[in-house]
Amino acid sequence: MISAEFIAVIVIAYILGNISPSTILAKRRGMDIKHEGSGNAGTTNTLRVLGVHAALITLVVDIGKGVLAVMLARWICPAAVMYCALAAFLGHVFPVFLKFKGGKGVAVAFGVLLAMNWKLALAAFGVVAVVVVLTRRVSPGSIAIAVVFPLLVYWMEPDFFYLSIIMALIVFFKHWSNLMRLIHGEEKPITASWFKKR
Repeated sequence: MISAEFIAVIVIAYILGNISPSTILAKRRGMDIKHEGSGNAGTTNTLRVLGVHAALITLVVDIGKGVLAVMLARWICPAAVMYCALAAFLGHVFPVFLKFKGGKGVAVAFGVLLAMNWKLALAAFGVVAVVVVLTRRVSPGSIAIAVVFPLLVYWMEPDFFYLSIIMALIVFFKHWSNLMRLIHGEEKPITASWFKKR
């Protein structure tokens, strides 16, 4: 039987996912992050548009809200932990308070994994890091983990397998435009100019 606590923590997790630090930071500078750079409200575009400091804040908050969503569920209603992980992710990617236009979900996904199974989170991070270093581009790392993620989950956290497929598919299709640019050799590499203070 689904309890009130079960529903409540899932709703809270989704609302937490709606928090968009990049949107807030951009507005403080008189900008709309969705109309700057790639138009994405995530860490990479924040780095490109607003600089290192804003990008670090965005990354920490996006990871943190994923961690918090899972920890609250573990404290209030352990049966809802996996669903809260998905809810926080969906809240980030499809935030109702931002007309369902959010980020691509990689950072918050890392956050929920970190709270659920830190070994799985580190394995996922390792995949992303290796691909980013080899290609000097962020999007191939995100696409790679979208492909590998369900396999890692099946091996290390099998109860989360079916929900992980949903997350992986969303991350993959949110990066579809990046994939097309990669195929056509148009995806820009990471450059030193991204790290200049703004």
